Amino acid sequence: MEQKRLFAVVLISVGILLAGCKARKVTFITIGTGGVTGIYYPTGVAISRMVNKKFDEYRIKATVESTSGSVFNVNAVLNGDLVFGVVQSDRQYQAYNGLAEWSKYGKQTDLRSLFSVHPESITLVASEKSGIREIKDLKGKRVNLGNPGSGYLQNSRDVLKAVGLTERDDLKAEHVKAVEAPGLLQDERIDAFFYTVGHPNSNIKEATSGRIKVFIVSIEGPEIDKMLKKYPYYAKSKIAHSFYPYAKNTQDIATIGVKATFVTSKNVNEDIVYAITKEVFENFEDFKSLHPAYEVLTKKDMLKGLTAPIHKGALKYYKEAGLDKHIDPKLIID
Repeated sequence: MEQKRLFAVVLISVGILLAGCKARKVTFITIGTGGVTGIYYPTGVAISRMVNKKFDEYRIKATVESTSGSVFNVNAVLNGDLVFGVVQSDRQYQAYNGLAEWSKYGKQTDLRSLFSVHPESITLVASEKSGIREIKDLKGKRVNLGNPGSGYLQNSRDVLKAVGLTERDDLKAEHVKAVEAPGLLQDERIDAFFYTVGHPNSNIKEATSGRIKVFIVSIEGPEIDKMLKKYPYYAKSKIAHSFYPYAKNTQDIATIGVKATFVTSKNVNEDIVYAITKEVFENFEDFKSLHPAYEVLTKKDMLKGLTAPIHKGALKYYKEAGLDKHIDPKLIID
C-alpha cells in the first residue's frame, strides 16, 4: 500500500514539474536590423530590451542581428531565419507586390507589418572639388550607390533613372556598404555616395567632418516630382543643415525619402507580435528618446507608410488601444 501511495506521489510530482516546464517555455526571437552605425540597429536593440525587461511576463528572449539591410531582412523573415526585421517602406511595398528583386518570385503575401518607425531621407553626399551640385552632375563621376541587399541601392537607382542617368553608361558605380563610403570619399577614391537614412547620422557626420570638404546635394526638380507621382512610397523631406555644421551647405537640404518599417511573417505567433507591439507603444516616450530622428514621431505616424497587411497580433493591440482607426482599412485582412 505504501509503495502505491509513493508511486502516486511521484507521478503527481512529475506531472506538476512537466506542467511547470511547459508553462515556462522560453521563446527566442531575432530582430534583423542593418549596419551598426545606422538607426536600424539601435532601434532593434531598444525594442529587444523592452521585451526582455518583461521576460517573466512574456517568456520571450529577444536578440538583435546586424544585417546587410532591407532586402535581406524581408527574405530572412519570410524564410524563418529572422522573426522580425526593419525594412524600408519601399522594399515592403515591392516585396508584397512582387516587384524589383521579387519580380521573379511573385508577390510575397506572407509578409506582415507591425508599425513604421521613422522617416529616412535619400542623402547624396559629394566632395566640393567634384563640382557635383545637383543630381545630373553625377554623370561621369565615381559614385557609391549602395551594397547589394540594402534598401537604398534601389533608391539611388530610382533617382538616377528619374533624371535620365544609368549606372552602367553614365557613372563609375561602386556598391560598397554605407559604413565604408565616408572613408572612400575622404580618400578621394569616390566623388559622391548615396545613403538612405534617418538624420542626424554618424556616417554622414564622418563624411562631412574630414579633410575633404563636402556638400549634401539636394534631390528635387520636375523629374523628381514625376517620380513621386509614380511611386507611392516616396515623399518629400528635408535634412536640417544644422545637423552637419561642417558641410558646405548653408540651408536645409530638400530631398525625398521613405519610412523605416517593422515587419514579420503572418506565420509568427500572435502572442509574440502582440507583446512586441504593446511594449513599443506602451513605452512610447522612452522609444522616442532613442534618437533625434524620432523627436517628431507620433503614434498615428507609426501606422502610416505601411503596405503589407497588419499582423493580427499587432492589430489585437491596436484595437485595445483605440489606434485601429488610424490604420488603412485595406491593411486589415486577418
